[in-house]
Amino acid sequence: MTGPVAGLFEGVLNQVSAGSEMSTMVNEAQRARILRGLFDSYYADVDRPVIFDTSRSWTANLPALMRLFPDAKVICLVRDLAWIMDSMERQFRGNAFENTRLFNNPGERSTVYTRVEAMAGANRLVGYPWHALREACYSDFADRLVLVEYDLLIARPAEVMPLLYQFLGEEKFDHDFENVEYDAPGFDAQLGLDGLHRVHKKVEPRPRKTILPPDLFEKYSQLAFWRNLPDSKAFRIVADQAASAQQNTMPEATQKIDS
Repeated sequence: MTGPVAGLFEGVLNQVSAGSEMSTMVNEAQRARILRGLFDSYYADVDRPVIFDTSRSWTANLPALMRLFPDAKVICLVRDLAWIMDSMERQFRGNAFENTRLFNNPGERSTVYTRVEAMAGANRLVGYPWHALREACYSDFADRLVLVEYDLLIARPAEVMPLLYQFLGEEKFDHDFENVEYDAPGFDAQLGLDGLHRVHKKVEPRPRKTILPPDLFEKYSQLAFWRNLPDSKAFRIVADQAASAQQNTMPEATQKIDS
């Protein structure tokens, strides 16, 4: 679930950037210290050498992030957009007596077509991170990214997780994939989407049929750009061994994960 640091980061940056009353009172070095201070303050009680901060917006802020943390790396979980839209539509229908805050007006939430179109907007829940990630994959800092396919992770977590630690340069941790627990009922309630962040206890595939109309599903299933990243330095942990061999991949262990 998205943490608050990225939002605070963007808010403070707006306050000290051109067009703000305070912009002439804060020089570049001060801006950097103030922004770095957000991380230091928020995580002051976390005595750990490595911190994972979660936000879909970091891929849109890589130049600033890498100036503050030159050794930072970004883990990007990717999934077929058609199935993301399917999952969100299931959430909406599962909360039939609630007008979720994901949509700005009755017109956006009126049909499955308007709901999916709204979420796919360039600055909305699904469209924004899709655009931001694509930008990052071709940025100067693409080699700091690792893209992990969701379907592969849930099907073979014991193989995927060690590759992540390898990318991060951190010691492997033995996870219990039979007992994963996470829920955020308070956060989900204020969105009007009960269970949005609730996870299943066991990490495993759960095949299902889509509830999207066929034309919608087909449209969004074509947008998985990470399966073909020519000239990108981004690393990938993917199921397609042949595609990985043509692009920048993790070390040899990654290519053992094939279809």
